Amino acid sequence: MTVETLIVTVDRQDHFFAEQMNIQTKVLIGNQCSKDAVERFCINGNDAVCYCTSDRGVGINRNLLLDEAEADICVLADDDLRFADGYPETAVRAFRECPDADVIVFNLIEKVPRRYVNTRIRRIKGHNYSRYGAARIALRRETINAAGIRFSPYFGGGAMYCSGEDSIFLRDCLEKGLKIYAVPYALAEIDQDSDSTWFHGYTEEFFYDKGALYACLHGAAWRPYIIRFVLRRRKKIEGQISFGRALSSAFRGAEDYRKGKAKKCVSV
Repeated sequence: MTVETLIVTVDRQDHFFAEQMNIQTKVLIGNQCSKDAVERFCINGNDAVCYCTSDRGVGINRNLLLDEAEADICVLADDDLRFADGYPETAVRAFRECPDADVIVFNLIEKVPRRYVNTRIRRIKGHNYSRYGAARIALRRETINAAGIRFSPYFGGGAMYCSGEDSIFLRDCLEKGLKIYAVPYALAEIDQDSDSTWFHGYTEEFFYDKGALYACLHGAAWRPYIIRFVLRRRKKIEGQISFGRALSSAFRGAEDYRKGKAKKCVSV
């Protein structure tokens, strides 16, 4: 099996960041910046192609790379990762251990654990897919293409709604009958000191966007998901926004999304 690494980034003026990521495969980079160009070079002896585009939205960026990829296995990445030695072999090993897998979710190495940690090989289904982000995903390119699955251009950093493109992607995979597995292996370590491209605090806009996401994911059943989401963050949001404002903002986002309204500006 061949492996390619697909990295998304924003406003990069050079390739130094990618040289620090310990790349060990051919790499495709989507750099959303102020120009449109294709740059070819090498990283650690591996072919690298950087697609510079003036478009905005992480989903658009990932889709561009998926359209250009050629390998059997695509490892998705953000620009704040440093890959472990031997990660291509780890990715191939996981797909061999899960021969019917179309998508595999790996762990991320964190100095301070914050993300859900897989402790065994298990199937991912409708009740637990939303805990995983795109930067810990590897996928079989041919089956994703055959199913016609791509990332939403409306959700995620730089898009209309600030996050959620990864959850929608995994939901779409499940709805198309593709098989998703979680494995207890890590491909990379995340830099927890890097600035988020989309999270800027618990604001009305943050909850509005989350409301739209839950309406997208769960249709008419969105209300209990939103209530649970806000309740779980009740202590974290203290001093930033009241529980009532957070909940009403999320409800408004869901209702607007369900009505097909364009996102409206909200106060923060």
